[in-house]
Order: sequence, then structure tokens, then C-alpha cells
Amino acid sequence: MEFFDFISEQWILVSIFMVLIYLFAINERTKSGKTVSPHVTTRMINRGEAVLLDIRDTKAFKAGHIAGAISIPHTKLNQKISELEKHRTKAVIIADKNGQQAGAVGRKLQQQKFSILRLGGGMMEWQNQSLPVVKE
Repeated sequence: MEFFDFISEQWILVSIFMVLIYLFAINERTKSGKTVSPHVTTRMINRGEAVLLDIRDTKAFKAGHIAGAISIPHTKLNQKISELEKHRTKAVIIADKNGQQAGAVGRKLQQQKFSILRLGGGMMEWQNQSLPVVKE
């Protein structure tokens, strides 16, 4: 009951706190790269402006991935980051299962001065839109 009394009496402070949390969340999302749709991803890859980095585990990658994607599981990124050096002039679009792990990988790659974008919704969104995948 005291909690609700505090909120009703200090509504200005609570409102400012909520706005700060919202701004912090937006700031953290931008640090990990802008989100792009599957259609923008396709266009950028077809024009040679971007390369797709699939950070799912090897089993998920082999079950179905976007043609031309580079597979580096997020758990092995530190050991295999050198594989991305030849693509430094292009944007790196990060794809994961549903968009949850791409943020941490994006921040890490931005610290290495890569141009980062994230596939919105990850591979789940790609497949929900019935876009093609390659199986191994």
C-alpha cells in the first residue's frame, strides 16, 4: 500500500524515472546496430552493400540459413572474428534465431569498428515471411 501512496504522491519523480529507463533502453539498442527488415537485408546483400553474419549454432545454421550467410556461432565470435576482416568495407547484418542475441554481438563488432545492422526478428521473421533458406 505504501508503494502506491509513494507513486501517487511522487508522480513527477516516477514519470522522470520511467522516461530515463526508456531512453536508456533506446540508447542500448542503437549501440548494437540499427534493425533492418528482411526486405532491406535482401536488397543490401543483392547490391553487394552488406554481408550476412549468422550467429546461431552450427546445427541451426545447417537446418536452414540465408544463402551466402557466414556462420560464426556467437559463442565462438572472439576466436573467429578475423573471418570478417575481408568484409570490413561492407555493412555486417547480424542474424540470430529471433533477434535476442544480435545486440550483444553487434556491440562487440561495433567496438571493432564494423558497420553493424541487425536483422529484425531474426531467422524466425525471415521464415515467417516465407523467404528462401538453404539447407545443408
